[in-house]
Amino acid sequence: MAEYYLISQLPSLDAISDTVPMPITEERFEELCHSFLSKKAQGEIDRLTLTPPRQAEKSGSALVEAWNEGERRLRTALGKVRAEKMHKAFEVKSTDLSAALLQVAQEAVAMDSPLEAERFLNRYRLEALEALRPMDGFSEEFVFYYGLKLKLLWQLRRFDAEQGRAAYKKIYHDIMNKDSLEAVQ
Repeated sequence: MAEYYLISQLPSLDAISDTVPMPITEERFEELCHSFLSKKAQGEIDRLTLTPPRQAEKSGSALVEAWNEGERRLRTALGKVRAEKMHKAFEVKSTDLSAALLQVAQEAVAMDSPLEAERFLNRYRLEALEALRPMDGFSEEFVFYYGLKLKLLWQLRRFDAEQGRAAYKKIYHDIMNKDSLEAVQ
C-alpha cells in the first residue's frame, strides 16, 4: 500500500526531452523512498546502480537482477568489440553474448564521437530498461524501475563534450600504452 502513496507522488519520466528540466532529483526520489518503503526496499534503492559489479550479486528484485545482468553483458560485449578493434586478446567468460548485443556494441565502437556513442548506448539502455518495465505500476518493482530510469536520464544530462573528449583521450592513451586490457570496469 505504501508503494501506491509513493508512486502517486512521483512525476512522470515519460517523454522527457533534453530541453525540459528534470521533474525530480535523485536525492528527492531517495528521500521519498525512505519515507514510504520498507527497510529492505530502501536498501535495494540505495544499491541501485548503472554500473553493477562484475560478479553477480543477489538482489531482492528480479528487475534489478535482470538490469544488472543485461548491463554486465553490454559491458562485456563492448570490451570484446573494443579489444578486437585494437587486435588485443579479450577473454569472454560468458557465452551469453547475443548477435544483437554484439551488433549494438559494434555500432557504438564504430562511432567517431565518444559522446554520440555514449548517447547511443544510453538510448539502448533506456529501451532495455523499458522492456523490463513492470506491468503493475504500483509495486516495489516499479519503484526500482523508476529509480534506474531516473539515474539513466540524469546521466544523459551530465555529459560535457570537452570533459568527455579529454577523458576519452586519456583512457585511449592509457590502453594503448599497456600490455593488458582492462576493458570492463
